Amino acid sequence: MTVVEAHTEAEPRRARAPKRGRRGKVRRLTLGDKVMLVLMCGIPALIQLGFIWVPTFSSVGLSFTSWEGIGGFSTIDWVGTRNYSQIFSIYPPFWPALRHNLIWLVFFVLVPTTFGIFLAVLLDKEIRFSRFYQSTLYLPVMLSLALVGFITQLFFSQDQGLVNGIVGNSGPSGIDWLGNPKLNLWVVMVASAWRHTGYIMVLYLAGLKSVDPSLRDAAVVDGATDWQSFRRVIFPVMRPINIVVLVVTVIESLRAFDIVYVVNGGKNGLELLSVLVYDNIVGEASRIGYGSALGVILLVIALGFIVTYLVQTFRKEAWR
Repeated sequence: MTVVEAHTEAEPRRARAPKRGRRGKVRRLTLGDKVMLVLMCGIPALIQLGFIWVPTFSSVGLSFTSWEGIGGFSTIDWVGTRNYSQIFSIYPPFWPALRHNLIWLVFFVLVPTTFGIFLAVLLDKEIRFSRFYQSTLYLPVMLSLALVGFITQLFFSQDQGLVNGIVGNSGPSGIDWLGNPKLNLWVVMVASAWRHTGYIMVLYLAGLKSVDPSLRDAAVVDGATDWQSFRRVIFPVMRPINIVVLVVTVIESLRAFDIVYVVNGGKNGLELLSVLVYDNIVGEASRIGYGSALGVILLVIALGFIVTYLVQTFRKEAWR
């Protein structure tokens, strides 16, 4: 065997050999390393378990019970699917709240998501003062939905609102943007979309920065326009970003609570499933089982959209 052959045969063994220290010994984890590893993995796992999974499964279990809460020292009675049957049959606010949530979801998918993509494409072209525009458009994301609700009241108040003041129709005869059930949902959705657009813009802007420049050059060489290049080349490449945007949009649209509760308590045209959950669990009704059933319905709706999209996406990837 020549020296070259011996070296070639010994190379895989050397690659498989564990890393050794200066003295040729394999480094073992010390007690401190094990403690740190347990803390770094165990604490986040306990937080995830305690604040997400335990409440989720507890809500699923309580949705099949009748319980008035801890304050009344009432017992937990098993009622089966009675809560669900009553929600779908004799609970008047449920169907309007479900319709409003679905309208909110469709609006978020069509308006702020589309506008966020448009802004991301513009800012990706490195226009002048692009950094300033990014910061300005992202600034609303730093505000809570409750604060956005207060800002909405300042803008659309019937008596002293900025909008009615601009159109010259303020006072008792002004447009009741927040009190009219035919208008207040759309006003609140526009205000919430103002906050959500900046988040979508940043996500897609990060995705555009990660696209391989050679793909753009190849599309230009093939004679594709900017729209054709984005639709056929760039947008399909950003599939991971699309999944993140879908999940964020579904969650944000279905969990909307703060802004409508600040505006009018989630009443008179602003009924949402999240508001019904709060009213039955925390509000005066204090029907834990009923509110838990509403929460489970909200969870199933969210998972239905997300899981369906993920299954279709992974199937397309497998076919390729």
